[in-house]
Amino acid sequence: MKETSLDEFVADKGQSEAARLLNVTPPAIHKAITAKRHIRVLELADGSFQASELRPFPSQTVRLQTAC
Repeated sequence: MKETSLDEFVADKGQSEAARLLNVTPPAIHKAITAKRHIRVLELADGSFQASELRPFPSQTVRLQTAC
C-alpha cells in the first residue's frame, strides 16, 4: 500500500482521473488543493484508492466576542 498527498496524487493522475478514482467531482479536488487541506491518499491492495484528512480538533475556529 502506498500513501501520497493529494497534491502528488493529482500531479500523477490528473485532476479528472483523481476525482473519478476518489468518487468526487473535479471541482471538489480543486477546492481541496486550493484550500491547502491536509489530505492523504492511500492505494489499497485491490488497486482502489481511499482519501483521509487530518484536521485539528475541534475543527472550527473559536471566535472571541468583544463588547462594543
